[in-house]
Amino acid sequence: MTEDNNDEIKEEIKPGIPVDTGNIEAEPESKDIKMLEEKEHYELEYFSKEEYEKELTDLKAKVEQLQKESNDSKNKYMHLQAEFENAQKRWNKNRQNLRIEYTASVLKNFLPLYDSFKKAIDSANETEKNVLNNFYTQFMNVYKSYGAEPIPVKINDPFDYSIHEALNSIENGDVPENSILEIIQDGFKYGKVVIRYVKVIISKKPKPPEPEPEPEEKKGEKEVYEEQVKEEDIIKQDETETKKHKDKKHKKHKKEKDKGSS
Repeated sequence: MTEDNNDEIKEEIKPGIPVDTGNIEAEPESKDIKMLEEKEHYELEYFSKEEYEKELTDLKAKVEQLQKESNDSKNKYMHLQAEFENAQKRWNKNRQNLRIEYTASVLKNFLPLYDSFKKAIDSANETEKNVLNNFYTQFMNVYKSYGAEPIPVKINDPFDYSIHEALNSIENGDVPENSILEIIQDGFKYGKVVIRYVKVIISKKPKPPEPEPEPEEKKGEKEVYEEQVKEEDIIKQDETETKKHKDKKHKKHKKEKDKGSS
């Protein structure tokens, strides 16, 4: 606006002249408040206190029901979230186990080459051993770089079923039972997974000594005594049978004699 227009507006509005507000309509907010007051007055006039209390009770019950449903939904959500997290952990663990098992199976396929190196070195002369040892060292460095390592074992170590495999047991009283007497084949592991068990021969307790045989004289006396007892039993049995037979025959003869005299 220009300054001339501002002066014209100032002249139209003169101070000190009262403004008639009777014709000004009430604001919408004032109308709403008035309508609510009229509605409340109407409800208080036409509805009883019992009906209000019943409606209030119903509303409270609905609020409690909604709150319960909300809590149930929250619990279900938390339960599903926990199940999802557990499933994810199991999946990650299974994936890691599969990776370990696959790597271990691949590393196991190289063990025949290791065994061939060992046999060749043991049967080679000094010149050949130097060459083979160089190849063997390179092979072991590469093998170990993938995480494989030999299982340490010594003679007279106690047998451990988790890393050892017993091929045979030999009686030996000089060492504790189940001690390693001989290492047949080296073992390897990848982390905590055994790629190949150490094949060993272990000790076992010697059998207790058998009792010494009795002297021949004592054994002969015992046999003679047993034979005498058997013979005496046979004689007694024969005498008993003979006596029974005689008694039976005598009774029969007497019966026939009595019958003839009558």
